[in-house]
Amino acid sequence: MSNGAPGEAVLFIYRLKPGMGPEYDRAHQAVWPEILDLIDQAGIYDYQIWRHGDLVVSRMRTREGYDHAASVTGASAVQARWTASMSHIFADIADEQGEPLWLEEVFSHRVTAEGELS
Repeated sequence: MSNGAPGEAVLFIYRLKPGMGPEYDRAHQAVWPEILDLIDQAGIYDYQIWRHGDLVVSRMRTREGYDHAASVTGASAVQARWTASMSHIFADIADEQGEPLWLEEVFSHRVTAEGELS
C-alpha cells in the first residue's frame, strides 16, 4: 500500500459491531470541534466517510501525505479521547500489524473535466 503521497486519495475500511451503525452515525453528526481542528492541523483537506450496515469506508486526501497526517493525529490527546469514546462501536479497525484496513485500487477510469483521459 502506498502511504498516500500529498493529494493522493487513501481509502480504508472499518467494521462495526453488529447494530452499531446508528450510534456511529450520531457521533459523526456531532464531531467535536477539536477533532475538526485537528483534521485541519494534520493537513487533511478532503475527508469523507460512507457506511453500509456494519461496514464503514473512509477516504481522505492530505496536503503532506498520509504518514504526516497520521503522525499529527496519532500524537494528539484529543484524537486519543475521540478514539476511546468510539472504541465500543468498532469490531475491526486495523490489521495484525496495526495498519489501517487499506482498500487497494483495482480499477480506475479517470477523465478530466474536458473529457480527456488523465
